[in-house]
Amino acid sequence: MYIEKINNPTDLKRLSLNELKTLSSEIRKILLNKLSIHGGHVGPNLGMVETTIALHYIFNSPVDKIVYDVSHQSYTHKILTGRKDGFINPDDFDAVSGYTNIKESEHDFFNVGHTSTSVSLALGLAKARDVKEEKGNVIAVIGDGSLSGGEAYEGLNNASEQGSNFIIVVNDNDMSIAENHGGLYSNLKELRETEGKCPNNFFKALGLDYLFVKDGNDLESLIEAFAKVKDSSKPVVVHIVTLKGKGYKPAETNKEEYHWKMPFSLSTGKSDIDFGDWIDYGNLSADFLLSEMNENKNIVAITSGTPAVMGFSKSKREAAGKQFVDVGIAEEHAVAFASGMAANGATPVYGVYSTFIQRCYDQLSQDLCINNNPIVMPVFMGGFRGMNDMTHLGFFDIPLISNIPNMVYLAPTCVEEYISMLTWGINQKSHPVAIRVPDGSCGYSNEIFEQDYSNLNKYKKVNEGKDIAIIALGSMFNHGKNLQSQISKELNINATLINPRFITGIDKDMLNELKFDHQLVVTLEDGVLDGGFGEKISRFYGDTDVKTINYGLKKEFADRFDEEELMKENRLTIPQIIDDIKRTII
Repeated sequence: MYIEKINNPTDLKRLSLNELKTLSSEIRKILLNKLSIHGGHVGPNLGMVETTIALHYIFNSPVDKIVYDVSHQSYTHKILTGRKDGFINPDDFDAVSGYTNIKESEHDFFNVGHTSTSVSLALGLAKARDVKEEKGNVIAVIGDGSLSGGEAYEGLNNASEQGSNFIIVVNDNDMSIAENHGGLYSNLKELRETEGKCPNNFFKALGLDYLFVKDGNDLESLIEAFAKVKDSSKPVVVHIVTLKGKGYKPAETNKEEYHWKMPFSLSTGKSDIDFGDWIDYGNLSADFLLSEMNENKNIVAITSGTPAVMGFSKSKREAAGKQFVDVGIAEEHAVAFASGMAANGATPVYGVYSTFIQRCYDQLSQDLCINNNPIVMPVFMGGFRGMNDMTHLGFFDIPLISNIPNMVYLAPTCVEEYISMLTWGINQKSHPVAIRVPDGSCGYSNEIFEQDYSNLNKYKKVNEGKDIAIIALGSMFNHGKNLQSQISKELNINATLINPRFITGIDKDMLNELKFDHQLVVTLEDGVLDGGFGEKISRFYGDTDVKTINYGLKKEFADRFDEEELMKENRLTIPQIIDDIKRTII
C-alpha cells in the first residue's frame, strides 16, 4: 500500500500519476472504514480526495498555506500530513479532530468549523506574507455551499485588491448540506454547463482571474490546473467540479443524508445506532409546523442551509411549499429576513443550531430586537449534549441571546412545554421569541402546560419546600428533580423546585417569597456561567442573607469532551452539588 509510505506531503512528490491514483483509492477505503465505524462527514471528504492529493503534490505545505473552509473536508489533508493513524487505527480515531486544528499539525493554520471563512482567513495570511516581504502561495479552499455566506462575499470582494499571490479553489459539487439556494447558483450552473466559458462570470466580475476544471476528481486535470496557478502574481479562482460522496454509491445518491452521518453499515448504508427513548425535536417541530401551516398560510419556516435542524426533510420541504425557505448558509440574512417578514404581517419561524446563532449577534440586536418584530426562533442543540467539537459548542447561546432588550428567551423542560411555547410564540405579536429546544433526553411529561406566556418572567413552582430552592433551567430540570430527591434522602430537607421557563428575566415576586424560609438557592443551567442565567439570580440576592450557588459551565472552548467528565469538571454531578450544599448551610 502506498499510504504506508506517506508520512508528510513531500512523500507524495515521489509517486507517479498512476501511483497517486492508487493512493486515492486507498484513502477512500480508509475514510469509509473509519466513517462507518466512528461517524463523521462522509460526502464532503469522499469528494475531496483527489483535490487534496493534487494540492499537496503541487504546493509545498506548510510554506505554502492551505486553508479549508469549514474544514469538515480536511480528512485527506490530515492523512497526508502525519495523522494517518487517526484514520487507520481504531484506538486512535479520537486523537484527531473532525476539523483543522492548530494544535495537531503545522499544516493546519486555524481551528475552524463554521462556514464561509476561508477566503477572509487566507487573505489575511497572504497580506501578512506581503508586508513581511516573504514568499509562498496561499490557497483558500471553499465549497459552493459556503459561497452563500456573507463573509465569503466580503472576502471575495476584497481579494482582487490584494494584487499578489492568492489562490481560491472553489469546490463545486452543486450541493450545500442540502440543495443550494440563491441567485449565485444559477451562474455556477451556467459556468459548469459551458465549462467556464460563459460571459456571465461571478468571479471575473469581482476582478479575479479564473480557471475552470471540468472534472475535479481527475488527478491529472487537477495537477495541471494547480501547476498553472502556482506562484501566480495576482488573485485567481480555480473552479473545480467534484462529486460529493464519490466512491460510495449510497453517498453519491443520497448526498444530503450522507453529508454527516452516525456510524453505519458499509454494505447497507443504514445507521446501526439505537437512540432508544431519545426525542427527535427536529421532526417533532416540522410535524407541528406543517400542521399549523395548513391553518395559517402566514407561517413560514426558515432555515439557513440546515433544514434537518428543524426536521424538514426533502419530502417535508415539498409539503410546505412556499411556506418553507432555505436562505443558504447565511444566518445573518436569515434573522434580518425573518424580521422583515414579521414587520409585514407574516409569522416567520427560524430554526437554527445554537452554535450557528453565534454568527449574527448584531442582526439579533439591530435588525430584530430594536424593532421588536415578532419572529419565533427555536434554538437547537443548546447545552453540552450534542455537538462537542470546540468549533461547534452549544453552550454560549444563553449569555448571547438572553441579554438583548425585547427578546423573550424561553426554556421548555419537555415535549409538551416546548409545543405550548411554540404555539404561543407563533400566535403572539408582541415580542421576538426564542425557544431553547430541550435536548433529546427530555421526553414527554404527560402534563398540561399553559398556552399563554405573555405575563413575562413568571416562574413555575413545581414543588413547595423550604430551606433550599432549586431553580433548574430547561434541559437541566430533570437533573434538578433528581437533585431534589437526593437532598430529601441525604439531608432530610424538602427542597423547593422551580421551573423558571424564562431565561431573559427574573421573577422578583417569587424570588422575594423565597427569602422568608430559604437559606440557599441553587441554580442549574447547561450553559456557560459567565453572563448566564444563574448570575441574574445571584445578583438579585446579592444584598440579602440568602446564599446562592450557580452551577453551569466554565468559560472555555471545551474540545471533544465526554459529557460525564465535563459535568464532573464543572461540579455538576449530584454528589458534588450535595457536598457543596453541606459545606454551605450545614
